[in-house]
Amino acid sequence: MLFNSWDAVWRTLIVGILAYAALVLLLRISGKRTLSKMNAFDLIVTVALGSTLATILLNKKVALVEGVSAFFILIALQYIVAWLSIRSDGFKKLVKSDPQLLFYRGNYLKEKIIKERVLEVEILQAARSSGINSMNQVEAVVLETDGSISVIKKSDSETDTLSSVDK
Repeated sequence: MLFNSWDAVWRTLIVGILAYAALVLLLRISGKRTLSKMNAFDLIVTVALGSTLATILLNKKVALVEGVSAFFILIALQYIVAWLSIRSDGFKKLVKSDPQLLFYRGNYLKEKIIKERVLEVEILQAARSSGINSMNQVEAVVLETDGSISVIKKSDSETDTLSSVDK
């Protein structure tokens, strides 16, 4: 079906503009942290906000006020999780993971690779993406808390810069 009615088109346009404006306003009020990708909860909120916006736009049974309330709830919960994570080590351990060392000074750390379910080819891909053509150029590879893989090139300095990484 290509066309239902002009009423449906106008509703989508008006509700879309208003819902988008409400979302932008709430995101500006809540700060940059709301859409960051620091952990799994951040990703969930980002996806949920997008899904909620789509529902508001396309589902006539969802009123604009209900959708904006859903935005508010998701953003408030994200704020509470971030606030508790900063203030409670126990809560932080519950919701956040630690970075994991996967490769260090020429050695793949097999136990960590298996535990984190990362393939060696994914480590090699991350190295290539960082402009590395040989693992001999790599000091370490870290699986970050957001699921990304960081590649640390060897340097002339012998300073240990990985102190916050679980070896």
